[in-house]
Amino acid sequence: MFSLEGKVAIVTGASRGIGRALALGYAEAGADVAVAARNQADLDAVAAEIRSRGRRSLAVPTDVTDRSQIKTLIDRTVEELGPLDILVNNAGGTRFMTPIVSLRPDGWDKALRLNLDSVFHATQLGAQKMLESDGGSIIQIASVAGIEGAQGLSFYSAAKGAVRLMTQAVAKELAESGVRVNTIAPGWIATDLNAVMWQDESTRRTMEQMIPMGRLGRPEEIVGPAIFLASDASSFVTGTTLVVDGGQIA
Repeated sequence: MFSLEGKVAIVTGASRGIGRALALGYAEAGADVAVAARNQADLDAVAAEIRSRGRRSLAVPTDVTDRSQIKTLIDRTVEELGPLDILVNNAGGTRFMTPIVSLRPDGWDKALRLNLDSVFHATQLGAQKMLESDGGSIIQIASVAGIEGAQGLSFYSAAKGAVRLMTQAVAKELAESGVRVNTIAPGWIATDLNAVMWQDESTRRTMEQMIPMGRLGRPEEIVGPAIFLASDASSFVTGTTLVVDGGQIA
């Protein structure tokens, strides 16, 4: 039921952190995986790990803020690996926090291009390909900040909240076609992107106090939920948000 044998997947933001964990987890579940991010060397390393697990892989350097590059990623995947079954829009994030009164307009624009616009373009292009075959599963990696507004991250909350609602709408539009669309909303996951926060002992303690389980999550802890949503185990699940946060917003 949870097998991805014979499936073809794309994972964006796959060179490190959650994306890398998902790409490797999908390979272990039986999928061939195209990996996308901006750094060729990092992608090649992940692709080599996927091949070492006996699966095919394709490394495609991609700036997800550029629609033409997303199209190239999807077209190459279909041409070289086969029809697209799974698309994970994981690329995104932010490296700064600031209150709304000091947020620069270009900072707002940049955050929404990366965290919202890119998801629209990939979802639209991916769905078009899936409609040509036997359906598929599109999974957005959002955030609990898109469920509860995060102080100092208004721009990020706005983008991730919009991703959730867009996903619900698209899931309804595509429900009868066999294309399912769902969201995973992680809480605090220890990755390279937020290492400046969790490597500071005082900041880490503050973060952990927000989480009933008393610790940060690991990238590998997003893999199980992502396999569930990509596989036949979730064949009657669409338009939902699966929260993985150690109880933070319970």
